[in-house]
Amino acid sequence: MKKILNISILGAGNVATHLARVLSARPEVHIQQMYNRHIKALSTFENSIEIIDDLSKLKSVDIIIISITDDAISNFSKQLSHLSSLVVHTSGSVSIDALQVKRKGVFYPFQTFSKAKKRMDFKEIPILIEANNKQDLNLLENLGKLVSDKVLHLDSKQRKALHIAGVFVANFVNHLYVQANKILKDNSLSFDLLKPLIQEVTQKITVLPPEKAQTGPAARGNQKIIQQHLEFLQDKNQKEIYKLLSESILSSYHTNKKIIADEKK
Repeated sequence: MKKILNISILGAGNVATHLARVLSARPEVHIQQMYNRHIKALSTFENSIEIIDDLSKLKSVDIIIISITDDAISNFSKQLSHLSSLVVHTSGSVSIDALQVKRKGVFYPFQTFSKAKKRMDFKEIPILIEANNKQDLNLLENLGKLVSDKVLHLDSKQRKALHIAGVFVANFVNHLYVQANKILKDNSLSFDLLKPLIQEVTQKITVLPPEKAQTGPAARGNQKIIQQHLEFLQDKNQKEIYKLLSESILSSYHTNKKIIADEKK
């Protein structure tokens, strides 16, 4: 019979909520407790998990998962410095050394999370782990493999690089959707018109390297079209975004061409 892993989750945010959902569904895992200063934030779990708002009530477990805002991790972890449990955080950009505890590690699910989405397929979500010794690393690997088919050992530098790359492909891209939606609304057009294009581009990068999938006026070196677009845009922020990204693409594909000139006044 496999050993049951006893864990506690500290936090009530998006990551903590989804981890609690997926881990509580595994018979090999027992979630001993969940903690949050505002206990009502964990009301969803109160019938199945012991909910606490006082860290002095924490019980002994195999793994304590801290899932709170990045800036608070270090100071918060000091309150756990007397414990013998393995304490991990779930951040992409925070070093393992930020944890002020005896046994430390990282258990980072690399995905964007929203509480509104009830269930996510964790099998496809990379779980990135780190620990200071092989025994604890194996413990995290065992936990990760219960929910994901992709468990990888990454150090803090590699994890930060991946997190930054994730900001580019998720946060920045979504912001570009926001700006595109504004452009369309200002011209009485629907964002729905872009959805087939978005789906095609997304599908394309699953079979091609990103640099091979690049299209558009900057990739073609068509500065005339770029200038027309810059002249059309009235929003200063949109104009700067368009110019910066076009210059980056142009310099990547046409090193012998001049950087885009300032748009006409």
